[in-house]
Amino acid sequence: MDDSLILEVADFEHDVLTGIYSEETGKPQPLRFTIRARLKPLHRYEADTSLDHSKNYMDLKFAASQALPEGVHFKLIEAVADHICETLFLQDSRVEAVTVKIVKLAIAERGEEIGITLHRERRE
Repeated sequence: MDDSLILEVADFEHDVLTGIYSEETGKPQPLRFTIRARLKPLHRYEADTSLDHSKNYMDLKFAASQALPEGVHFKLIEAVADHICETLFLQDSRVEAVTVKIVKLAIAERGEEIGITLHRERRE
């Protein structure tokens, strides 16, 4: 098994125009994101390994917020997840795979998590 490095942002919340909720209300829907990006790690990380030898965690938050086009209604949350994956693949060639979990907070009644998880591998 090859080594891998997983960068993760968990339970990040952002409002997105998506689904029936946004269609009916005209308002963005609150979503909770967990994003995992797999990268090939260096053979070893020393105390003085420079920051550019990894990816900035904030790039994952950016992909689930500011990188989403404002005013665009994503009919499916799968399309939101796909956009996040593509953003991360385009940002950094070291990203080998991305997993995006999206929970639709507006439709939960008793704290259950309703949503999707999409996993994409980089296609050459």
